[in-house]
This record gives sequence, C-alpha cells and structure tokens, in this order.
Amino acid sequence: MMVSENLVRKLPNDIGGDEAGKIERVEHELLPWEKRCHALADVLDFHKIINTEEKRRGVESLGAEMVGKLSYYERWIVAFANILFQKGILTPGELAMKMSEVEGRFSDVPNAHHS
Repeated sequence: MMVSENLVRKLPNDIGGDEAGKIERVEHELLPWEKRCHALADVLDFHKIINTEEKRRGVESLGAEMVGKLSYYERWIVAFANILFQKGILTPGELAMKMSEVEGRFSDVPNAHHS
C-alpha cells in the first residue's frame, strides 16, 4: 500500500493495530468535572446542539498529537468548544471570560481543588 493511500484510509488518531504499551484496565470513580462533562454531552444532545456523531468527529479532528495528550473527557471538552465555535454559538473570548469567572470563584478559597 502506498503511504498516501494509507493516509486516506486511516485518520491520524486511528491507532488500531499500531504498537503500543500495555493498557491498564482500572475502574475508577469519575471526578466531579468528568460527571459534569458527561451531563453536558447529554444536555447538548437533548437540545440538538451537538449530537454524538458530531462529538465523535470533533474528537477525531483533534489529531493524534492532541488526542495523545488529553484525557478522555478533556478531548470531549475541547471538541465541544471547537464545535460551538464553528456553529457560532460561542466565541473563544466568551469562553475565556467564563473560565476566568469560574476560576475567580476558587481564588479566595484556601486549598480549593479545581475538579
């Protein structure tokens, strides 16, 4: 198979069959922010803003490097943001302002954990 043909057949984050380390299968309780992320996905889908297929494509479009650096739910969050930017529902500036506002809620709380 030619290299260019492989690029067309395989998306950058399609790592099936590639060499990889051992997968550690450990059950863990979801962190509060991960539960909220999952709830957000349900709300976005319920209100027909971002459906499951769009979310999947959004995660795939992040590319192999980004997918490798982000956790499972971090990928979802970045994909949601990118899709909302593309649809004109949210701007990067609006998101940055809201993130700053939320971060400010914790600045006066000693030992606050951002989860």
